[in-house]
Amino acid sequence: MKPTLVILAAGMGSRYGGLKQIDPIGPAGETILDYSVYDAIRAGYGKVVFIIRKDIEQDFKEVFANKLQKHIEIDWVFQELDKLPQSFTVPANRTKPWGTGHALMMVADKVNEPFAVINADDFYGAEAFKTLADFFAEQQSQSRGDYAMVAYELSNTLSDFGTVSRGICVTDDSGLLKSVTERTKIERKGKGIENQQADGSVLHLEDDAPVSMNFWGFTPSLFEHIDDEFIKFLKSDADHTVSEFYIPSVVDNLIKRGQEKVKVLRNPGQWFGITYKEDKPIVIEKIRQLIAQGRYPENLWK
Repeated sequence: MKPTLVILAAGMGSRYGGLKQIDPIGPAGETILDYSVYDAIRAGYGKVVFIIRKDIEQDFKEVFANKLQKHIEIDWVFQELDKLPQSFTVPANRTKPWGTGHALMMVADKVNEPFAVINADDFYGAEAFKTLADFFAEQQSQSRGDYAMVAYELSNTLSDFGTVSRGICVTDDSGLLKSVTERTKIERKGKGIENQQADGSVLHLEDDAPVSMNFWGFTPSLFEHIDDEFIKFLKSDADHTVSEFYIPSVVDNLIKRGQEKVKVLRNPGQWFGITYKEDKPIVIEKIRQLIAQGRYPENLWK
């Protein structure tokens, strides 16, 4: 059974100032997302499902539909504010999407096989897709259904132009995830890495701390879990005009209750992404270098 690739592409791009999911960075106009799909195809994935917003549907389909459907099956779902469980309503001042956990709920009717989850604006590298595909194959051969996460070192995931949010992970001796904590406002300060807390205090983080870049491997059992977790989130006393429902938070709860096991797959490949406008030239140059090394063709879909 070939795994599916689910792409989180409904973000607002507020820090970037535009729809970075479709911004070209390759020599033939490729986006970061194009490189992810290309790597997934090479690793044996059989389908791609895009999670987008209805208001960007036309832009997305104009960029991706025709060129990708020649190479792999594709499908689309929409993350909208009013897609909530029965008896819940959208707060009057809520304008942003509910977060990555809510986004995954949208694909429950589209995915019946093991699936990977990635961000649309992160470059993960071919090794990451193959590593997770190999994990899925091993799980199927052993009739197991554990989850997985592809981890990167924190120091290799920062931006030079502002703060980032990362899921900071703790593992046990066998490589299983013990906890993942979503931390916002992380940045390099001098020779160290700092995370500014909500109360104004500063937490110092290790350079080699394994972090989640939202590259997850799940089975369809996740969908039942995530429905339950979202209802708990909506019933919480958080400020639901701005609060977000994150995938790492869902996974962390499942681990702590002993409901699921998550294998952390350390990835030696290269990660980079676009958070701010200033990141774009750096990403363009890194893609150029990978093409010069023979990792990718000049035109992915020619």
